[in-house]
Amino acid sequence: MMGPRRRAREIALQVLHVMDVSPELDADAALAGVFEHLVTPRGLVEEEDGGEVADETLGPDEVARVDRALIEELVRGVFARRTELDEALTRLSRNWRVERMAVVERNIIRLALWELLHAPAVPVNVAINEAIELAKRYGTAEGAAFVNGLLDRAVTELEIRR
Repeated sequence: MMGPRRRAREIALQVLHVMDVSPELDADAALAGVFEHLVTPRGLVEEEDGGEVADETLGPDEVARVDRALIEELVRGVFARRTELDEALTRLSRNWRVERMAVVERNIIRLALWELLHAPAVPVNVAINEAIELAKRYGTAEGAAFVNGLLDRAVTELEIRR
């Protein structure tokens, strides 16, 4: 069973992805969409016709385990610091322009960089391992290696210590 923090990172990644492809959305609007239309308190997904179906991504025991506060912290943190994160990403990636990166990997790296730079309670290895797991699950075939390499470089070049 997936823990609430990993599930929060997954949902945050999904919100960040939506925000990336729909730049008119800010963090408040994107989060409202997730909490009002996708994740309901009963773990059901609302359909357009008003009916509901069980959320296939959440087991019955996991419904209450969605860490809404962490999702909001991650999404709002990345949103507020996106320019800073993209500047760091540009410096670290060297041969890749940020806009040319796959959307999923780009947002996984933004999320992990935010945790590395602005969430001192999260150990470095946890931030990196969680990002790699997200890349394995949602990214391209090469995504996990790309994410791992770039975040390893970030720890060294940005002198992140914990």
